[in-house]
Amino acid sequence: MRLLLVEDEIQLSEALNQILIKNKYVVDAVYNGEDGLDYGLTDIYDVIVLDIMLPKLNGLEVLKRLRKGNIKTPVILLTAKGEIEDRVKGLDSGADDYLAKPFATEELLARLRALTRRQGEIINDNILEVGDIKLNISSYELEGPCNSIKLSLKEFEIIRCFMQRPKTIVTKDELISKIWGYDSDAEYNNIEVYISFLRKKLNYVNSNTGITTVRGVGYKLEEN
Repeated sequence: MRLLLVEDEIQLSEALNQILIKNKYVVDAVYNGEDGLDYGLTDIYDVIVLDIMLPKLNGLEVLKRLRKGNIKTPVILLTAKGEIEDRVKGLDSGADDYLAKPFATEELLARLRALTRRQGEIINDNILEVGDIKLNISSYELEGPCNSIKLSLKEFEIIRCFMQRPKTIVTKDELISKIWGYDSDAEYNNIEVYISFLRKKLNYVNSNTGITTVRGVGYKLEEN
């Protein structure tokens, strides 16, 4: 799952970055509001963690411009201010949640899980389910009607992207941005290789859910 972290306190950003990576998030970290807006407008992120007090452009303005640009990515606001007025402003500007500093990292992780649960059918915090397949987010294990199999990191990230948006076309460009990164030089044949791996593994677990090619556009996950 790809996350954008916009936090100008370098030490805090680096600490959060390590914790998020350890919890299987792919993180892009930037340190001012202008960069946060530029990255956020790419619409490749599953969640944005956004500080309010930022140089160049404050977090509330970044949030307003993202929502004006029709970016619907869930946003958690971080702020050193605990006043009700600041919370209300943030939520009215389009935030999905907020945390007042200082906060426990366990609470941030719990709030991230709560937001991402809304993007797909989650049985519990660790299992994502679509059709007759289940994906264990902790163990990278794909389970079907008869078997289960461990996935590589890239396979896991790709199938999770599909399972969070079943029956929705995911373009090749979007997959490259989300899985390989905004500045990646990965090519379409990289995607095709992993799609082939995933199809074989879906067959192995005896699933009737498959990855369909939408010619010239991308792929979608649907029941056969």
